[in-house]
Amino acid sequence: MTVRRDFQEPARCRPDLVIGREELFAGARGQLASGGSVLLHGPAGIGKSTALRALAEEYGATARTVLRCSATESESHLPFLALADLLGLVLDEVAPRLPAAQRTALESALTGRGESSLQRDGLALRLAVLSALRALAAHGPVLVVADDLQWLDPASAELLGFAARRLEGTPVQLLCAVRTEGQESQEYDRHLRACPPGTLAVRLGPLSRTQVAQLLDHRGHGGLPRSTVREIHRTSGGNPLFALELGRALADSPTPPRPGEPLPVPTSLRALVLSRLDMLSVEARRTLLVASAGARPTLALLHAADRENAEAECAQAAELGLLATEPDAPAVRFAHPLISAALYAEAPAHERRAAHAALSTAASDPIERARHLALATTGTDPEVAARLAEAAALARDRGAPSVAAQLGLLAARHTPADGTPSPEERRLTAAEDAITAGEVDLARDIAREVLTRATVPADRVRAWIVVIDTAGHTMAEVDAVFPQALADAGDDPRLLALVHYQLAWRALIVEGDFTEAREAAAHAAELAARGQDRRTELLALAFQAQTETLMGHPEAPRTIKRALREPQDPRVAWHHNGAGSARFRWLVMGDQLAEARATVTALLREVRRRGSVESEVHFLRGLAETELRAGHCGRALDLARDSLRLARDSGIGETASAMLTSLAEASGGDVDRALALAREAVDHAEEDGDQMYLSRALGALGYAQLVAGDPAGTVRSLRRVRSLELGLGITDPARGRWQGDLAEALVRIGEPAEAQDVIDVSREHALRLGRESVLAVLDRSEALVRAAQGDLEAALAQLTSAQDRLGKLGYGLEEARAAFALARLRGGVPGPAAYDEAARMFRRCRAVPWLRRVEESRTTPEPPPAPAAPDAPAALTVLAAMERQVAALVMEGATNREIAARLFISVKTVEATLTRVYRKLGIRSRVDIVRLAAGRRAP
Repeated sequence: MTVRRDFQEPARCRPDLVIGREELFAGARGQLASGGSVLLHGPAGIGKSTALRALAEEYGATARTVLRCSATESESHLPFLALADLLGLVLDEVAPRLPAAQRTALESALTGRGESSLQRDGLALRLAVLSALRALAAHGPVLVVADDLQWLDPASAELLGFAARRLEGTPVQLLCAVRTEGQESQEYDRHLRACPPGTLAVRLGPLSRTQVAQLLDHRGHGGLPRSTVREIHRTSGGNPLFALELGRALADSPTPPRPGEPLPVPTSLRALVLSRLDMLSVEARRTLLVASAGARPTLALLHAADRENAEAECAQAAELGLLATEPDAPAVRFAHPLISAALYAEAPAHERRAAHAALSTAASDPIERARHLALATTGTDPEVAARLAEAAALARDRGAPSVAAQLGLLAARHTPADGTPSPEERRLTAAEDAITAGEVDLARDIAREVLTRATVPADRVRAWIVVIDTAGHTMAEVDAVFPQALADAGDDPRLLALVHYQLAWRALIVEGDFTEAREAAAHAAELAARGQDRRTELLALAFQAQTETLMGHPEAPRTIKRALREPQDPRVAWHHNGAGSARFRWLVMGDQLAEARATVTALLREVRRRGSVESEVHFLRGLAETELRAGHCGRALDLARDSLRLARDSGIGETASAMLTSLAEASGGDVDRALALAREAVDHAEEDGDQMYLSRALGALGYAQLVAGDPAGTVRSLRRVRSLELGLGITDPARGRWQGDLAEALVRIGEPAEAQDVIDVSREHALRLGRESVLAVLDRSEALVRAAQGDLEAALAQLTSAQDRLGKLGYGLEEARAAFALARLRGGVPGPAAYDEAARMFRRCRAVPWLRRVEESRTTPEPPPAPAAPDAPAALTVLAAMERQVAALVMEGATNREIAARLFISVKTVEATLTRVYRKLGIRSRVDIVRLAAGRRAP
């Protein structure tokens, strides 16, 4: 496949050149840095030239001499052309240092004067090239950069290879690129043999879908829907050049492709892949068109579509490299997906319709038959629309919501304006299927299109709900939608229930008000019951139950039972916002880990069967969290990474997945990655205005900082969490389980009094709610407070008890942390062996970062906790930690707003704290606090 000049990369470095190539670049850089040579290889358009230029620019600066050549197919017949490119500019420098015979042969070859050839001057010319490179290397390192080795003229290739094989021991490096086609191709072998000994061969393979999306975004095509990016990736085969050309064609196209049709392929790429089509017979070309229109073409399918000579015609196409040859395989597979797309795009419209018409009767699958019937039909047709709607329902039941969405859009296109259901209803069903499939961009576009035309209130409200749903945790961006949705709902309880259910989510995510969220959910459930909408009623009850669970509300168990009563709606039973999810959350917070694992595993299995991407992301996180609680850190890390990968691919739940993956990385992976992910989650939550996940993200950051040995950072992060959860009305310490980490970090920085305050407040709620594992962790932290206060015997007894209880509850990692704390308090007596139990437990959990801390403690004793440094006069010691901090800042002259900013709390919280300070100290104003600082009592 020849890449035309107008598609080759411009000769400059760009930030996108290493997308998906980080590991390969690391290997190539290491090889070049050590003085070795590198050979890049891969198919046309894969980015070899771009990578070559980047590496040459980076390492060319360290060489005294850089020699370059870039061959082309049209010039490959000209002898010594590449040699002239390499040595032409340095001939005057090296010629005087060559023996006469070598100098004459080299000058003749490079200048064209005389008739030098390898047959006539073979040895002299070979030695001349070798001597020239050695002469240049005598004055400093030489880098030879050669692109497109496959087009080097044979004479230059032979000379360069002769010299390269003999350059060992001289500072001459080769950086080359050569085109190879197949994945298992060994075409680069002969070029590798012509390179210096030890040359590293680096194959550049296709980009992943996420990497293609990044590449398109870098090039200004980032606004494409995810479903389109997925199709670009499939059609391009991950080839960056092909992907960019397809993205450019879509950006320039006034109309997007119709549902079910391949992408439009620009003329530029058609010329690249279809040059061999002219060698096919007309009938063979028609056979390939039918194959390109089919989803899974086989010879049997082609025969059923009246292609009688399919075997011979496919064999002819395979000989031309258009089809991949797979002996004994029934499938007809194109050598590259782009060939199929280009062939389809090249065909006239009537030939495409004829191909689909043939397949509409030949295909065995009813979904495929319906799709082909739609693409073979023009205009509206109620019968075709009905068949497509049935096929969409079948795809939905099979767990293929993306296919259902495409079929639904086709059904809407063929539905008459006065049809029942209407075109708008079918479009909205397609949008809801798109949400299930994780294609939120497509869903949003459909809903906004419906809103430009729809007049029926039910259609409009349904469309508004799709717009809100696709906003996810950036719900603040669609605030203006709610009044319009309420206006369209009028006094219809069914429609009002839909809107108030979304308002409950808004109260939680945007306002961070659990009480308002709970009340809105209860109101939505009541409206839905009145309107006999069981699905919305169940969703609202499940949301109310989850909110009450997080609040530590006494009604939570009763609400969960209401949400689980029959009749159930199967669409809600497995949904990530359904009663099953609420029950899982209740179980995991209530220390019932085995039952929680069984529940979430069953939910995950069902949503995967149904193809619900958002629910899959959610339940992957839930299972990862359960495994993390149980101390299965390796398993948790794998699940969390899967969740994050899927979240980033679909654009759904990225903040939550980054937060959970940070916890898993800090427990069983890489602490630096944990810190980066936690900070990413914090940034996203703050940017989205998501109060609910901001506290979770900060909790993850605080934990990662603790594991990283930064207790001061932990305190800063978790003090913010404490303040946020106080403002949100969250009282259940099992929600984030950060309290023990904050108390431990406070002890480490010399704040045992504040640590005890955190423990006391949290213990009160944990006792009320029966959170046994939380109580055990709080005891572990309190033991550290006691040790800091000098009561080592009581501390050791409390730690031993906490470790035993955590083990019985099945919290393996927390049990290991208690064993580690015991070893540290004992000071390593009777030696480093005291840490053996903790090391064994962490090893069993696969808690690599914690195990590393144990090994460090064996050789380096833990520093004692910092001594408490009072930050206020003795009169203030009666205050709790937060109260002392506020009072101390008042003494410095800070305003309430300044105090709120410095302590990461609200002004309202500052005012409430000051009220408590006045009461405890028996004073009336801020002035009295300042007087206390000066050692005077208020009169």
